[in-house]
Amino acid sequence: MVRDNKAGQMDRDRDKIRGVRIPHEQLSPETLTAVIEEFITREGTDYGKTDIAFEHKIKSVRRQIEAGKAVILFDETTQTCNILSRDDPRVRGVAGER
Repeated sequence: MVRDNKAGQMDRDRDKIRGVRIPHEQLSPETLTAVIEEFITREGTDYGKTDIAFEHKIKSVRRQIEAGKAVILFDETTQTCNILSRDDPRVRGVAGER
């Protein structure tokens, strides 16, 4: 099935995040931890047969953010914070992103 350009553009627009990047350095340690915890509890990732401790997940996400491999974005549409890979196409064009 061939999709017209308008439908394809609508799909791309729907997937864009309308928001701003939040530099993790501007968050207090407590707030950063809360953002990470909320993200982890809703992400729904299945880790397979191995159960990974919640504290380990927090440390892993924090390391990715601090290393610049992941970014925190505030989505104005959903009024939520999201943590995405810096390489995620949805990150491009977000206010505050370099």
